[in-house]
Amino acid sequence: MAESMNRVTILIPMLNEERALPNTLDCVKSLDPPADEILIVDGGSSDTSVALAQTAGLQVIAAPKKGRGAQINFGVREAQGEVVCVLHADSILPADAVAVMRAAMADGKTGLASFTPRIAGPQGTRWGSTLHNWIKTWYAPLITRPHLFLRGVRLLFGDHAMFFRREQFLAIGGCDERLVVMEEADLCIKLSRYGKIRMIPRWVWTSDRRITAWGRWRANWIYLKVGLMWAMGARERLADEYPDIR
Repeated sequence: MAESMNRVTILIPMLNEERALPNTLDCVKSLDPPADEILIVDGGSSDTSVALAQTAGLQVIAAPKKGRGAQINFGVREAQGEVVCVLHADSILPADAVAVMRAAMADGKTGLASFTPRIAGPQGTRWGSTLHNWIKTWYAPLITRPHLFLRGVRLLFGDHAMFFRREQFLAIGGCDERLVVMEEADLCIKLSRYGKIRMIPRWVWTSDRRITAWGRWRANWIYLKVGLMWAMGARERLADEYPDIR
């Protein structure tokens, strides 16, 4: 593979993430080997998020349009890396994440990949929700898009820390900016034309703040319901079913 394909950008879309952001910034600054670029895409934060990122010496750009999909699209267009990893502002990558991404994307048969999310908080790992998050990567496409499942499509989600080739992301038109959530599922389907959808067996630690706020059973019900609504085309109602948690 050409040397330029080794360049990795870690892209963090954020909005009012001052509580979660410090740990994530510490993580991305300490990766070994380091990322070639760390890009924070702000959607109009009114708290100290921007100042925290700038004080940490990281590049912050203001997206012209608020919304996760719009911020990701803007960030990918601005990114300098050939491989882009979209990281939640409340998630922690493994220390060797950049090497893992380079190795995964060196396989030309891979169209999109991610880490394996481990949902955790002050009380430890939420193994039930972590297991459900892993299983739905398979059952979600089986239920909602069985014809694609049989072709090998798997659905990854934002807390998986997905990564892809910038050129291919731009070629398929990026994220659907109309979607408040589930934009990653759309991305899996579109990028599957370039190869396999893979979940690398390495943990990305992601905050359990939604489960803490909603409760375990309600949280998993919300995840399931939103996925089914997306599959049935009720996309304009997704925002009402997915309360914002910071």
